[in-house]
Amino acid sequence: MIVDAQSVKTTDLTKNSGYDGGKKISGIKRHMAVDINGLPQAILVTRANVSDRSGALAMLSLASQNLELVQHVMGSACHG
Repeated sequence: MIVDAQSVKTTDLTKNSGYDGGKKISGIKRHMAVDINGLPQAILVTRANVSDRSGALAMLSLASQNLELVQHVMGSACHG
């Protein structure tokens, strides 16, 4: 399983937006986990100020019932 996150700019009117200081983007962050075929297995949308690691852990926790057979999880260094 591969996990990653992407910050996305949203309008200033969005109540659930945050500021990603690393990317200098106000908006949301999409956390995704895909299998070896590139098919999405888990998705979580958070405020942009949520760290990649925290978002990935929350996403995997929420989707744990669907991920019982997963043996390895790969992500970038910021995923811990």
